[in-house]
Amino acid sequence: MPFGTKADATPSNAASGAGTVGAPGKEQRVTKQRVAVSAALDELDDFVSTQELYRILQNKGVSVSLATAYRILQSLADDGLVDVLRNGEGEAVYRRCAVTGHHHHLLCRNCGKAVEVEAPAVETWAARIATEHGYTEVAHTVEIFGLCPDCTALRAAGKL
Repeated sequence: MPFGTKADATPSNAASGAGTVGAPGKEQRVTKQRVAVSAALDELDDFVSTQELYRILQNKGVSVSLATAYRILQSLADDGLVDVLRNGEGEAVYRRCAVTGHHHHLLCRNCGKAVEVEAPAVETWAARIATEHGYTEVAHTVEIFGLCPDCTALRAAGKL
């Protein structure tokens, strides 16, 4: 699955149990559905669409509507608890990232595998370009697309 635009987000640990959860200064009521969505994201390695996550939850017997799944994922993204990308069809896909703080992704065009990467040279370049043009409060995203080692091996073997 090819990927595109990324929305900045800073990951954090998932909610579990009772109480509230969210980014500092933003508290979200913890519901069974929010805990289930958060736990499902913790079990996944790759980005997932809301509909894919909804199917996973349904298969586990979790009672959550598709609309609720959309709201929870958007809330987690707004709170910086998941990263969000746009796939080739423009659909938002979500993933809990292991790297805290600002980072970028190396993404497989074929299978969707993602690797978090830090890019100090990109940060320096982006700051310089913004300053040269008088921009302030600048944000940026960098996504690098290619074939992961597994898909590269499949292509070399003629299986892709």
